[in-house]
Amino acid sequence: MTIKTINPSTEEVIAQYDVITKDDLGKKVDKARKAFSSWRSDMDRRSDFLNIFADVLRKNKQLLACAATREMGKTIKESLSEVEKCAWVMEFYADNAANFLHDESINTDARKSFIAFEPIGVIGSIMPWNFPYWQALRFAAPSIMAGNTVVLKPASATMQCGIEIENMFVKAGIPEGVFQTAVADSAMAEQLIDLVNAVTFTGSNVAGSKVAQRATSQVKKCVLELGGSDPFIVCSDADVDKASTGAVKGRFINCGQSCIASKRFFVTKNQAAKFTEQFVQKVEKLRVGDPTSEDTDMGPLVNLAGLEKIEELVKDAVSKGAEVLTGGKRLGTKGYFYAPTVLGKVTPKMRIAQEEAFGPVAPITAVEDEMEAIRLANESQYGLGGSIWTQDLAKADRLSRLVESGIITVNNMVASDPRIPFGGVKQSGFGRDLSRYGMLEFVNIKSVRFYDNLLVQHHVE
Repeated sequence: MTIKTINPSTEEVIAQYDVITKDDLGKKVDKARKAFSSWRSDMDRRSDFLNIFADVLRKNKQLLACAATREMGKTIKESLSEVEKCAWVMEFYADNAANFLHDESINTDARKSFIAFEPIGVIGSIMPWNFPYWQALRFAAPSIMAGNTVVLKPASATMQCGIEIENMFVKAGIPEGVFQTAVADSAMAEQLIDLVNAVTFTGSNVAGSKVAQRATSQVKKCVLELGGSDPFIVCSDADVDKASTGAVKGRFINCGQSCIASKRFFVTKNQAAKFTEQFVQKVEKLRVGDPTSEDTDMGPLVNLAGLEKIEELVKDAVSKGAEVLTGGKRLGTKGYFYAPTVLGKVTPKMRIAQEEAFGPVAPITAVEDEMEAIRLANESQYGLGGSIWTQDLAKADRLSRLVESGIITVNNMVASDPRIPFGGVKQSGFGRDLSRYGMLEFVNIKSVRFYDNLLVQHHVE
């Protein structure tokens, strides 16, 4: 079995990889388990390695960025920014893990009681292609710093990026077996789940449900981040200039291929005309083309299937009454390019209002007021993120608590941050990445009590 990667800008084959055998995958997990026994013992040592790794990432960021741009088509400036963010998350956990995992003393009837946080072993990491470094390392940083070891299965589209992550760990001098990349397909990913102690997955809700089923059937912990259809709510008192600028960045970053991209735009009727006009004007200034150029704002979609899915969603919306305000077509004769698109007169009956649109299309729905926006925002199977635009902070506080999602940002686009937890509800998954909460997902929270005398008055367990 082989995996072939294709440059989405040129449609040329980049490389072909042999899929790992089941025996070799087992050897990788065995090596990770052997490394775990010593890796878990010294947090200061782990912190030193993560800081060194951050330096290695920065020194090799051009090589890493070019690999991502070549494999999945994001602009080179976005790829460089992604590598920088990975270095940041490494340093964040290197600096904060000791505080996050410090024993907690508790007052009980025992002489001494405390809660300890201990690593659980080898973690399988099954990651997507849209942020091939960030998705893998935002999990790996806290997990490795907690004392676990990791085996990564990268997405088939960005296999070289996954290989380069392991190469960077080797350059940093990390002990053998602490972080490994497996060149595997989806069938081999199932075998990985069978071999490890726990698993983290980022991808579609359909694939995620299969990962959860296989992991939980073996009583193994899993964390799932399954994408979203984030609402972007423009309130009656919003600063339209700021909101329209935020909408461009929130929708079209990474060619719209982001789980937390703004995907459904709800604008109060008093603001709809002004917001739409400014939004369209700013979208039409985006430069689409060669992602290796510093001047390019948006590259191609990752593959032909993604391009065709976006075409289907736009066609369905137009057939049901939506209006194409700009874009709405493929660009060029080579590569998977699609014009940044804005749709008006979008209604809930359209597929684009119900499905996750993983591409450069922004559907706008005019609403009577903020409460209608909230109702429509919550009429979704997803609940990852969302943004609210208003100059009234009391309103922002009230509305943010009504949106059914794991993340809400007021007057800015949604973005992940090592300092705050990241994850969703409903079909967007369960568990959290990042912050202390993300670190605690893959540790054993152990309760310990020391008694001087046997207590015999307990009558329940």
